[in-house]
Amino acid sequence: MGDVLIVILPALILAGILWAVAAALRPRNLGMSDAERYQLELAMRSRAHYEAQVKAALAARARVDASTRPSQNEQQHSQQQEHARAALDARAGSFNDAGRTGHPGAVLPGGQLSPQFTLQLQSLARSGHKLQAIRLLRQATHSDLLTAKNYIDRL
Repeated sequence: MGDVLIVILPALILAGILWAVAAALRPRNLGMSDAERYQLELAMRSRAHYEAQVKAALAARARVDASTRPSQNEQQHSQQQEHARAALDARAGSFNDAGRTGHPGAVLPGGQLSPQFTLQLQSLARSGHKLQAIRLLRQATHSDLLTAKNYIDRL
């Protein structure tokens, strides 16, 4: 019986030491409960689902834009060319009418700019003549320089 204890006792001590080392090296829970882990996992799944929805919506919008934009772009381009020609004609006329204080029909009765005048300003701004567009807007609306500049920059 003594021989058995001499063999079993060191084996039990070795098993206890191995168990203690394994327990010490095991990853800790860090105090996170099951409910907190579930909430975190739910938030990650929700974020992934939202990102997938956004991606699908952007893809659908790109498909719609691709199918509708070419014809609209051609039409808009031709309109811009027409308005650029009109703007050049108006600019040539504005040098002759230097004493004029406003542009008739530029401002609608509600205080908004007419669409033709807006397109004329837009074509001037996009063709690199922002200063002339600002000058034209200031003459038509009697606005200050900063307001006119900000409006032309947004076109």
